[in-house]
Amino acid sequence: MRQMTTLLASFVRDERGATAIEYGFIAALMSVATIATIAQIGGNVSSLTERVMAGFR
Repeated sequence: MRQMTTLLASFVRDERGATAIEYGFIAALMSVATIATIAQIGGNVSSLTERVMAGFR
């Protein structure tokens, strides 16, 4: 029983898993921001391309 209590206590004190979860959240937020930025830039580039091509017609 004492070993189980010691194991449980060390598990609760271990913060490596929490750090991995934090890095996961940071990566997810960066991914969302990158996708939103690319979507916005893509729309602007598409609009610009259409205007340029209309000038050649």
